[in-house]
Amino acid sequence: MTQPPQPPNEPPQGGFGAPQDPPPGGFGAPTPPPADPFGKQPATLPAGGFGAPQTPPPAGTPQQPGPGYGYPQGQPPQPGYGYPQGRPPQPGYGYPQSPVPGQPQQGYGFPQGLPPGQPPQQGYGYPTSPMQQPYPPQQNGNGGKKFTTQMQIIVAASVAIVLIVAAGIWFSSSGGDDGKKDEAAQSSGGTAEGKDGGQGGAVGGGGKEKAPADPKSRVVFQLPEPKVDDITMVDGSWLTDKAYVKTGLNEIVGYDAVKGTKLWSIPLAGQVCAASRHMSKDYKTAIAFEEAKPTKAKKYQPCNQVGAIDLNTGKLMWSKSVTASTSGDEPVRYHGVTLSGTTVAAAGLEGGAAFDLNTGAERWKPKVSTDGCLDAGYAGGEALAAVRRCGAHDDPQLVIQALNPTTGAPLSSYKMPPGVEYASIVSTKPLVVAADVGGTAGDGSGISDFFSIDASTGKLLTRIAAGGEKYAARCESTEVESCRKLAVGNNRIYVPTEGHEGTGEYGDTNEIVSFDLTTGKPTSDRADAGERYTMFPLRMDGGNIIAYKTPPYDKGGQIISIDGATFKQTVLMENPSEKSARDAETSFTGEYSEMLYSGGRLCISQTMISKGGGASLTDKEYLAVSFGTS
Repeated sequence: MTQPPQPPNEPPQGGFGAPQDPPPGGFGAPTPPPADPFGKQPATLPAGGFGAPQTPPPAGTPQQPGPGYGYPQGQPPQPGYGYPQGRPPQPGYGYPQSPVPGQPQQGYGFPQGLPPGQPPQQGYGYPTSPMQQPYPPQQNGNGGKKFTTQMQIIVAASVAIVLIVAAGIWFSSSGGDDGKKDEAAQSSGGTAEGKDGGQGGAVGGGGKEKAPADPKSRVVFQLPEPKVDDITMVDGSWLTDKAYVKTGLNEIVGYDAVKGTKLWSIPLAGQVCAASRHMSKDYKTAIAFEEAKPTKAKKYQPCNQVGAIDLNTGKLMWSKSVTASTSGDEPVRYHGVTLSGTTVAAAGLEGGAAFDLNTGAERWKPKVSTDGCLDAGYAGGEALAAVRRCGAHDDPQLVIQALNPTTGAPLSSYKMPPGVEYASIVSTKPLVVAADVGGTAGDGSGISDFFSIDASTGKLLTRIAAGGEKYAARCESTEVESCRKLAVGNNRIYVPTEGHEGTGEYGDTNEIVSFDLTTGKPTSDRADAGERYTMFPLRMDGGNIIAYKTPPYDKGGQIISIDGATFKQTVLMENPSEKSARDAETSFTGEYSEMLYSGGRLCISQTMISKGGGASLTDKEYLAVSFGTS
């Protein structure tokens, strides 16, 4: 997982932030198409899509790009932080879309992409035909008199001016109304250049994270990776005001957030198999874990225990299993657990249940309908929502439901359009869903479109096209609450663009941009990562966006705060550029890691470990590393 040492004064040999594939159309400065939130919108769609050259190169010009930022010729790219490499299969909702390391990367459930040679599809909101605008009726007289030549010239000029103005108005507003007329079938990206998507500017500010006098950080602690005999999931990490808490091997351990010393440990009957990403205000959260440790006779134990832990005291408050709704006396096997308020909601293929966070009392179970509908999974946070799956496995109908956390009663329902086999809930308040419609994302990101839904009525507000060739957010298609590298706030969704060539000799860069969640239109928000850096959102902080900057091979990463109103960037943390610190920071790959930042502390940890880890004998392997400012 760590990268080999770098020769001095040479480009990187893979690693942190290096792209795994060249962008479509080859490397080069991207020229944004219409509806893209960069600069002024051109009147016609450039051939070749985002990043493609506008004019063909001279005959005989080599077309094959180099392997990307920092890689010398002839060397294969190495995985780097921020570029997902796949995930082992998870029991439960659907089938994995990402390959397991060392397993065949084909078969059911893996994205097939577009057929070879198929051109990019036009996004919703682009004009498909010239505007039809009738001319004013030509009168034969004015008070019985015919037009003179001079009058005809004046009228013709007036008509031309009206047409030009009308065309401008039509072009700037196309895409908004159409999305409301056919919400379920098309994607509203809009072609307007508007600064606020038509809904007013973002507020910004109000965040708790403040820039220190000196943003330069130091390594606070490094936790060694435990030894395992097989692939083992270690999902779950939380950062309180005093402790960093991390899932270990058949335990959960709390560490002093400043010193890194062990504060407490919670032994478990088996390994953690799901963990909530949310905490209550008094630092309590929920987990699911296996009923026993693996043995030679039974290598894989069922994940049928749900529990709540107090992250302040290091206590397992309660744990229990429930009978499955569809299989008699068998306990439910969970594949996901979340938290909303004081409700713990856990889902599995045989059903699920919800519990009181503090007491463990069962609050409700999802109903199993006669047509075979089941809750595929839940997402928590400020509200609670479910993805409900109905019909045949190979032709499902997905329904997004906003739920009453206390009773489980649906508050609203929205049917996803045909061609959606899996859906991930990005945010519960506001309610935003990501899906790969018809497998058109083509890059394994799990996202071709975002759906903004009114949680009170179940009405679709807008659908935003966000194809993987342009944007770098990711969701595990088979997990309901798994999206990362994006943030929702200020009635916007903030996403990173894919990396592209900067202006320097080598090194990729990218931007964070946003879309309005009411109109679906791109806003004028744009934060540039800077030369040789790429970045992505971690979370919201009031009206501001907290983002991580993936560094070049010779520097440390950065945590920045982006003002939601002005998009001004403030550096909150800059990690050391010394090789040992860089090696620790870059030893984590984006698909298998969790990243938390709060109060001048950055913690990066593994979500999966395996025997050998894939690193060289001289590399150190870490379960987690922490950086902190003074």
